[in-house]
Amino acid sequence: MNDMLTISSSDVRKDWSNVMDRVIREKPVFIKRTRDNMMLSATETIWQLVSGVKFTADMYAEADGSVTLSARDLDIVVNGANEAAARAALVRDIVEYAEEYYQDFDRYSRAPNRRGHLPYVIKALTAKSPEELEGEVLCQTGET
Repeated sequence: MNDMLTISSSDVRKDWSNVMDRVIREKPVFIKRTRDNMMLSATETIWQLVSGVKFTADMYAEADGSVTLSARDLDIVVNGANEAAARAALVRDIVEYAEEYYQDFDRYSRAPNRRGHLPYVIKALTAKSPEELEGEVLCQTGET
């Protein structure tokens, strides 16, 4: 970490309001506390950081005419009357999973089968709306 770019946590505490204004209106702020380094950022900036993260889902047409979506990178499978309903259900379940992950972050972030989910969790938690997140779901025909 470039020490010239960091602000001490003591200085952040002394000037909290101005630091918050900088983070929201200008750019993220790098903070150093003893040996700990962190970044304080607006959620819009974080959304930009995860802009390359997409939720890819395999899509299966069922015999009853419904559609099943299976997220490739997350253990989430949903079924809906049509693709739009299935996509909405997938987004709902992704957000629910992201909230659960965040609530129990210590356990989920350390689990070998869940650790890699963090970019998806951050993407889901920083979306402004379910509709915005729906636009990040790429549906591809699955192989049976």
